[in-house]
Amino acid sequence: MPEFAELLKGYRRFREQTWPRQRARFAETLEQGQHPKLMIIGCCDSRVDPAQIFDVDPGDIFVLRNVAALVPPYETTPGQHGVSAAVEFAVQVLEVAQVVVMGHGRCGGCQAALQRDYTEADRGEGQFLAGWITLLDEAREDVAARYGTDSREAELQMEFAAIRQSLANLRTFPWLAEREREGRLKLRGAHFSIQEGRLYSLDEATGRFEVIE
Repeated sequence: MPEFAELLKGYRRFREQTWPRQRARFAETLEQGQHPKLMIIGCCDSRVDPAQIFDVDPGDIFVLRNVAALVPPYETTPGQHGVSAAVEFAVQVLEVAQVVVMGHGRCGGCQAALQRDYTEADRGEGQFLAGWITLLDEAREDVAARYGTDSREAELQMEFAAIRQSLANLRTFPWLAEREREGRLKLRGAHFSIQEGRLYSLDEATGRFEVIE
């Protein structure tokens, strides 16, 4: 398959250039285990790789990626809670000091949540996507009331609202909220603009996203 062949070209560059430079770092993480101090919850969009954006070394960040960088509220009902399991591992086992929810510009998941324009073909046989973005239903109502649903400003505000929603949902995890109250854990919101190549950080005191220079 040509797609995999192209991937192997990148692998060979990794072996020739990156591996020799990072070999000692990989060996260190094998010997001592991983001890990242920061978790990033990001979108699985192919254009927004946190390791590339932040230019970090192996072992520096613990990354969870899913559609629209969403975190469901805390719940203990039976099921496969992949996001919650990753958060639990990062906070309780790895004891990260910070969790960053990083959304991004032109997010397809946020657009779908805002416009509710999923066709039957988009839904897929399992309708997992349609069910997943219902996590943004409440946020969507507020954005639609203020900005409508058809403008780029509305899309941007939906992306911001999704970040705020995931932060609010993280705080429903009792052991995470306790660590935040005690000052052992910091939650942050961030938004990466693909068009600008810039990162914006949420100031929770003002509710605004400010560009990081």
